[in-house]
Amino acid sequence: MPLRPSFRHPSSSGGPARRRTALVPVVAAFSLVGLVLTGCSQGTAAQDAPAGDPVSGGTLRLAFDTDPQCVDGQQVGNNTALNVARQMTDSLTDQDPETGEIVPWLAESWEVSDDSREFTFHLRDGVTFQDGTPFTSASVKENFEGIVDLGAKASLGSTYLAGLESVETPDDSTVTVTFSEPSAQFLQATSTMSLGFWSSDTLARTPEERCTGALVGTGPFVLESFAPAQSVSLTRFDDYAWPSSLAQHEGPAYLDGIDITVVPEATVRSGSLSSGQIDVDTAVQPQDEAVLESSGFPIVSRPNPGVVYHLFPNESQPIAADPAVRKALSMAIDREELSSVLSAHQSPATSVLAQSTPMYRDHSDLLAHDPEGAAALLDEAGWTLNEQTGIREKDGTPLSFTVTYWQSAPFLELVQQQARAAGIDLRLDKKTISEVTAFRESGDYEFDFYNLTRADPDVLRTVFDAHGRNVNQREASAVDEVLAESAGTLDEGTRRDLVDEAVVSLLEDGHAIPLVELSGVMATSPEVQGFAYEASSRLQLFDTWLVGGGDR
Repeated sequence: MPLRPSFRHPSSSGGPARRRTALVPVVAAFSLVGLVLTGCSQGTAAQDAPAGDPVSGGTLRLAFDTDPQCVDGQQVGNNTALNVARQMTDSLTDQDPETGEIVPWLAESWEVSDDSREFTFHLRDGVTFQDGTPFTSASVKENFEGIVDLGAKASLGSTYLAGLESVETPDDSTVTVTFSEPSAQFLQATSTMSLGFWSSDTLARTPEERCTGALVGTGPFVLESFAPAQSVSLTRFDDYAWPSSLAQHEGPAYLDGIDITVVPEATVRSGSLSSGQIDVDTAVQPQDEAVLESSGFPIVSRPNPGVVYHLFPNESQPIAADPAVRKALSMAIDREELSSVLSAHQSPATSVLAQSTPMYRDHSDLLAHDPEGAAALLDEAGWTLNEQTGIREKDGTPLSFTVTYWQSAPFLELVQQQARAAGIDLRLDKKTISEVTAFRESGDYEFDFYNLTRADPDVLRTVFDAHGRNVNQREASAVDEVLAESAGTLDEGTRRDLVDEAVVSLLEDGHAIPLVELSGVMATSPEVQGFAYEASSRLQLFDTWLVGGGDR
């Protein structure tokens, strides 16, 4: 099977990264994809370079708005959990947040077969886990096979490794990953925390033990403690010496440690930042942005790539099974009006994918506000308006359902009002992450609400594929064939067209009801420098430092 070489990690002598001539088509594809990221970004992905030189020392204090629940990034996909796990372990590759290019990290070079089924990685030397055990090709094999064994517990990683056929380790520094079908998405997947690495002792633990903090990775910070719903504490791994090729410095992290507290109340987080009790509010509310900025607390933001905040119809349930209801609900939503309650760093949805996602195309025309069209659809489907209640009914059943969610999403109240104007009774029920997860697993709901972040359009397949997660709980159809085909081609133009075909199909059939693009919006103390997001909008704190080394 012919292999196409990619590019090599900077040499140990400190020379520049070199690309082989034969790899130009692959690198060009990722660079062109990156133009989408650069052209559509909003806000600030990282702080401007400070006047002084970075210094070591100090503990960065962050406040999260929600409990991570589980800090094993191989298992869970919520932002708070991955923001913790990203600091503890590394990935084979990294993705440039500005260009979208895939670059070296624990793998210094790689080759991809012409049919995108076989991926061979050459690992850098000298990498160890935090317990001193070496990171080798065997580590890659047991982690990837362990993720597959986790099954549905590995909510994201299992989809990235779908169709894994074998992981071969011809020597300690070479690993070949082979899929039964073409998997063009896999190289980008190797840059994500979901395919990060844990030690053999960690993998021997139960999933529950790992969730509560029994984790040893390769990353720049070691997990000291995790108290669910309360706090997380990380300390610097002093022997760390293998940062991503995107890192701004060599050696260990600048920070002595990272302390995270869970503070659900926005006013308490904002007040704690203003009073110097914390250094970063990781969930700034729209009404607080201007006040914080004018008071000298920089706002750092980055739009999340991937599938935007949606209402996802569960088509195994009677109301959501009606295509007229799905389409009418989407037409009843005035997405431009949602801007009135959004952060300045957020945008109404213009597609199933966020603007910062590679291969995004604007489909605002399919998301236009059309109350008359919505009414006509519902009338034709037999949903008649009850003049007394203002809610439509069919065969004595009101057009009523509850959306259960855990996120901070005040725009849902406006969506609720817009739906009500169309005779749709959309009720809101905010609960904890664990309660929402249990509710989702029960299957007893009409519409789900969430987003999924990934800097690759294959996120569509992760969410919608009827043979996978199947968010709609629907029978397989033509769109699933298109999604599968898009995952198998390396040709950028062909893949872009297939992704677009899938997006249009999902929108026109009412399988996707996009609402708002999520952005990470955080405020920092002026003492915090080098605070940045990686390509999937997770925090990357390796280069972060505190003015004065954190002396307060």
